[in-house]
Amino acid sequence: MEKEDLKIVNKGEEEEMELQGYRLCRWRLALVGLGVLCTGGFLLLVLYWMPEWCVKSTCTRTTARDAEVVLLRSTDEFRRWFLARVRVMLAPGRNPFHSLETQTTSPSSPSSPSSLSCPFSSSASPPQANGHTAHPSDGSPAQELIRKFADYQPTQIRYFTFHSTKYYWSDEKQNFEVLNGLEDLQVSCSTLHSEHSTGLTRNQQEYRRLFFGVNEIAVKVPSVFKLLIKEVLNPFYIFQLFSVILWSADEYYYYAAAIVLMSVISIATSLYTIKKQYVMLHDMVAAHSIVRVSVCRANNDIEEILSTDLVPGDVIVIPSNGTIMPCDAVLVSGTCIVNESMLTEIPFLHSGFSTAKGQLVRSILYPKPTDFKLYRDAYVFLLCLVAVAGIGFVYSIVLSIMNEVPAKAIIIESLDIVTITVPPALPAAMTAGIVYAQRRLKRIGIFCISPQRINICGQINLVCFDKTGTLTEDGLDLWGVQRVENGSFHLSEENAYKENLVKSQFVACMATCHSLTKIEGQLSGDPLDLKMFEATGWILEEATEEETSLHNRIMPTVVRPPKQLLPPEPAVTPEQDMELYELSAAYEIGIVRQFPFSSALQRMSVVARLLGEKRMDAYMKGAPEVVTSLCRRETVPENFAAVLEGYTKQGFRVIALAHRRLESKLTWHKVQNINRDHIEANMEFLGLIIMQNKLKPETPGVLQDLHQANIRTVMVTGDNMLTAISVARDCGMIPPQDTVIIADALPPHDGQAAKITWRYADKPRNASRLQFVINEQQNQLLIKIQCLFSCARSYFVGMCGDGANDCGALKRAHSGISLSELEASVASPFTSRTPNISCVPNLIREGRAALITSFCVFKFMALYSIIQYISVTLLYSILSNLGDFQFLFIDIAIILLIVFTMSLNPAWKELVSRRPPSGLISGPLLFSVLTQILICLGFQIWTFLWVKQQPWYKVWTPLTDVCNLTSHVEMDFGNETEEDEHNIQNYENTSLFYVSSFQYLIVAIVFSKGKPFRQPSYKNWPFVLSAGSLYVFLLFILFYRVDVINEFMEIVCIPFEWRLKLFLIILVNAAVSVLVETIILDIVLRKLVFSRDKQGSFGVTPAAPAPQGANDLYGHKCLSCQCCPRKMRPKARYMHLAQELSVDPDWPPKPTTTTEAKPRPENGSAYQIIINS
Repeated sequence: MEKEDLKIVNKGEEEEMELQGYRLCRWRLALVGLGVLCTGGFLLLVLYWMPEWCVKSTCTRTTARDAEVVLLRSTDEFRRWFLARVRVMLAPGRNPFHSLETQTTSPSSPSSPSSLSCPFSSSASPPQANGHTAHPSDGSPAQELIRKFADYQPTQIRYFTFHSTKYYWSDEKQNFEVLNGLEDLQVSCSTLHSEHSTGLTRNQQEYRRLFFGVNEIAVKVPSVFKLLIKEVLNPFYIFQLFSVILWSADEYYYYAAAIVLMSVISIATSLYTIKKQYVMLHDMVAAHSIVRVSVCRANNDIEEILSTDLVPGDVIVIPSNGTIMPCDAVLVSGTCIVNESMLTEIPFLHSGFSTAKGQLVRSILYPKPTDFKLYRDAYVFLLCLVAVAGIGFVYSIVLSIMNEVPAKAIIIESLDIVTITVPPALPAAMTAGIVYAQRRLKRIGIFCISPQRINICGQINLVCFDKTGTLTEDGLDLWGVQRVENGSFHLSEENAYKENLVKSQFVACMATCHSLTKIEGQLSGDPLDLKMFEATGWILEEATEEETSLHNRIMPTVVRPPKQLLPPEPAVTPEQDMELYELSAAYEIGIVRQFPFSSALQRMSVVARLLGEKRMDAYMKGAPEVVTSLCRRETVPENFAAVLEGYTKQGFRVIALAHRRLESKLTWHKVQNINRDHIEANMEFLGLIIMQNKLKPETPGVLQDLHQANIRTVMVTGDNMLTAISVARDCGMIPPQDTVIIADALPPHDGQAAKITWRYADKPRNASRLQFVINEQQNQLLIKIQCLFSCARSYFVGMCGDGANDCGALKRAHSGISLSELEASVASPFTSRTPNISCVPNLIREGRAALITSFCVFKFMALYSIIQYISVTLLYSILSNLGDFQFLFIDIAIILLIVFTMSLNPAWKELVSRRPPSGLISGPLLFSVLTQILICLGFQIWTFLWVKQQPWYKVWTPLTDVCNLTSHVEMDFGNETEEDEHNIQNYENTSLFYVSSFQYLIVAIVFSKGKPFRQPSYKNWPFVLSAGSLYVFLLFILFYRVDVINEFMEIVCIPFEWRLKLFLIILVNAAVSVLVETIILDIVLRKLVFSRDKQGSFGVTPAAPAPQGANDLYGHKCLSCQCCPRKMRPKARYMHLAQELSVDPDWPPKPTTTTEAKPRPENGSAYQIIINS
């Protein structure tokens, strides 16, 4: 493969993929078709499972430009293969931003020359609405446009659709890329206003729709037939089908019917769940996808269209009563209030699946595989079983040929040993524990849309919490105010609702400096603004549409205090005009202009005018440090920093207020065009508003439980750093004795190396107990979580949030749980109806129980296969086998009953300080499985050999039956001989049947462990009842002969003394199994097992390292992540680095220390740490 033929699409983004071009080859297609016919369709299944083989076997390599089929491979850790068919679209132009009017008719649109040849960008936001079958070239609009612009040569445009995203071929980039919208033009704010604010003509809109598609997040609900085909083509179900056909050929109809019934139930349940999730997602999206909107045309007309017809570049008129935004848009003029619960804050206009909401839906429709060691190890373990089956397969064939067994019998028996070794019921058995855990979670109000994540919850060792609405209450309460006069603080006051303050500038700032508006008569806006305004008790009045149109849109929003707060006015005299008196007595402030809050500036301001005053006033509120920097020095108290620090350390959220009397020359018209920098300068500092965000009462107790379980907790918030630290101390996330170091992290930028500046939040208390707080320039929750994932690879991260602006993090975490049922929370695998974090330990407990159940079931099913494999292999040596009803009794009465009841153990009542193992391939689990296999093998071989040494032993025939039932034998001799043509009835078979049946129950009890992750098995009454009943039944048929049962089970009569010896073998077997599993494994190896697990947890148990190493490592690895995020592939575990840092003389860093990363000169790829004090 030539290097230049390999393309990279979505470079540098989460969906980055390698792309190779292929062209269909007819002779290869013919050969594959012949192979499909010769294999009975099995080759087609293999090619369906392996897209890479499918493409390479039917196509030849070609350039990406000429490709008919593209082969895609993700560049993430999963390295998955995909294929897509390249299609051709006819369009009047090659680029959606071409100005067709300019080229074919007279110029009529203000398109810049650069837009005529705008190359496609390499962003990953998908523009396509319908993910699979929408082809604009197939409909009439394209042909109509081509006829309309007949002078323009129709152009063939190549594209393919993948995961609801269209990738178009770009000649300039020589690659397939995604169209994003106006950001492909790299427009600035000025360009946006000058060139893109007049709207599109209808022709331009139709032309762009050819490329961007319909503006709709179309979640198609697949038909039951399609879902059924996709589910049935799972390799496990194909193997079950093969097994059922084989058993039917061997006349083993009963178990085949049982497996078919179980598979039908499993498939039906899966189809119902998947269909329900599709319908739920479809209904949720469809409810808000299609609305009627008003758009501005280039000729200044307003046209009402469906939102599905919108394209990037359309200008939308938002009605005064509000609307549901059907796209991502930038506000060109006016003001609006946006509910960001669906993350519609992207500045440039996107449509369909390229919107933030669309990308969220795409992440649900096309999730990444679950990367969990248990599932990876399960496939490795299955491969080991397949290898064992291969040995038995060869052994069976060789033995049968040596004994001249008929060919049909050789084929059936050799294939049968494969189905014995790899149990077809394994998927259903593994799913049982997860299904039971999901039901238990539902009973406590936790709903799951991704059941496979339940097992992963059992490995969580770090939980990230959003602050507001998660750890604390949703809203803010006004704790008090502290005014400033003459450069000095007054004493703090409980509220500003006082007569003596009603006409103060402080209260006027609280009443005017906000972005509140009335929607359907109710005040709406930012919750902080609402609390602040409500604390004044003032009234807000907005002009009606009629008043606005009458006064040419100059009617301002007015605020005024209630009459009871105003001081009493002197009585009106008869000589005074009543209207003039009321006008002079009124106290109203009109808001002339708003400068909205900016997260970058950390402030907002307004220009207002008191009724009757000629000069206007400017009011500002924002972050205290920012506001004071814009105030005159003499108006800021000298003890400002100390007062502010006192409040923030108590966990309060502090807002600063400022005022300025504007010059008389600033008229209304001048204010509308003035820059905010001219207004927000030389302000007078008015004081502080102190807001309190109370902790939820459940928060401290839950965090304490998590800490005791060695589960680290992290708060992620955009609030003031000291406020966040105070909340963390109040809830117990940071212990009182710990020293907090704030890390200001700066990524590499403009040739500057990555830096971390360390500063202490307070005086050092305990140098051996450090907590690091990461402070980034971009306070976006998702970025923090992504850094955490890429840096701390040994973490299993849980995320708990309110499901609003943190849904991206909820989706990205190993296990995300939303505390609300907002639309965005559908991205979270778990949703809790309990609006507090008490659901987190419950979820982890159930996850641990489900994980241990999965281990138990997998180990039991592995032992079941091996035990039966040993029995059959030993019997094959004497050309015998287990009888059909013996198989049936073992497979259904013992295995299925035990599997589905041993999974019912509920979770342990509290979280313990250690975690269960994460994979099957670990020392303790392998020791457990291998020792039990050796024990079962040894006792079966002992039984098989010992029975032949008994003095009464002869090769069994009806005439040599030791029970001497001659009359019965003579009567049924012919039938017995005919029925036992497979040599089922013999002493070896009966002895192995008894021993192996007890072995299944022994390993079930040995593996079904309870504490510390599950309730004890004796509390699982269905399992106790099932196992007890089977023990009683087996002991009954062992010591008491029942002819009907013996004939049905094809068991022969054996002497009583041999029955006692078999019972002795069973007792010794049970004793050895229990001894090895409980004494040797659980006690002797316990320290070795869990010492490693404790190292993976950041707790304070004796076996755990000091938290210094753990926390130091977090900052160090985050720095390494920022230095080289793509190339970092650490091989050593984080504890190894923690040990290195523990002996570093420069660690922990001193206050105001800067850690800088610089490339090593020898290779330039690694980084060394330079510390500058």
